[in-house]
Amino acid sequence: MIYRIPDSRFPIPDSRFPISPSPFPLSLYFMRLRFFATLLLLLLCGPALADYPDKPIRFIVPSAPGGSPDVLMRILTAELSKRLGVQFVIINKPGANAVIGTMEIVSAPPDGYTLGYGNIVSLAIVHGLMTDVPYRIEDLTLISNCLRVANLLAVNNELPVRSVRELIDYARKNPDKLVMGSAGNGTTGHLGGELFKAMTGISMLHVPYRGSPQAIGGLIGGEVQVMFDNLTSLSVYAKSGRVRPLAVSGSHRSPLFPDLPTIAEAGVPGYETVAWGGVIGPAKLSPQMITKLNREIVAALHSPAVSKRFAELDTDIDGSTPEQFLAIARRERPRWAEIIKRAGAKI
Repeated sequence: MIYRIPDSRFPIPDSRFPISPSPFPLSLYFMRLRFFATLLLLLLCGPALADYPDKPIRFIVPSAPGGSPDVLMRILTAELSKRLGVQFVIINKPGANAVIGTMEIVSAPPDGYTLGYGNIVSLAIVHGLMTDVPYRIEDLTLISNCLRVANLLAVNNELPVRSVRELIDYARKNPDKLVMGSAGNGTTGHLGGELFKAMTGISMLHVPYRGSPQAIGGLIGGEVQVMFDNLTSLSVYAKSGRVRPLAVSGSHRSPLFPDLPTIAEAGVPGYETVAWGGVIGPAKLSPQMITKLNREIVAALHSPAVSKRFAELDTDIDGSTPEQFLAIARRERPRWAEIIKRAGAKI
């Protein structure tokens, strides 16, 4: 016969005292636990989100000071500072086709205190030019596309051409004598020029500078004879007569230069390049933070101060949702990869 030795850790139920079922079902217990956990999370996070931002925000611009992205983002962040009550500190991080500055945004903590500028170069073009881009679009939070701006085709005043057709004819009669400057490898000015060369069959030597101000200085001084760059950067020099504008790269004429044709109108059918860009942050920003930032950015863009300055610089305001911004980037990436392939652009 086998005897069982009682174990105090596992008491044997006494049949004289049956165990009553719990008055609280297990499912109700877990429901209450989840409720209190959610309440605690709201209590801990709610004040932080309500108070955001409560200190200066670093704003990374992955291009040189004085260029179109820098100028436009300084206008926008000045208005955002007023609306949010904190300072936006612009930090220019040019280099490597905007990769250096964009990686600074990617590697920042997702606390909303490091934001930056993401545009056609960093979110689309670079992925067609480089095979080893160290970030994916999923490594970023796209908050709002803010703007669209066409390029201006301009030449040095000493070059004996006054139209797109004359430029094409001159380049064909003087092969390899024209030098085209740009704000840098992989910019819309560089690739817009390469596309122009491919579509017209002309040859020009490309010289990349370290930003728009340096490239424009080279155009004015005669180091280069031809340049494509954002209207934001070039228009003031064209208006003052320091360079000669020939055409704009968009689908319609510029209000700043109503007499200038588009490049397509001027004899290169189908030609069109338009730059775009907006505010981005690191991945994993909270949904509440994204909503707040998007709301304030859109409001700032449509404020009298920003809309007036953007109009003066012939820059179209967008103010997209995060979803629309992501759709723009995904749509434009294969388009520019095809343009790069067609133009044979290299860096």
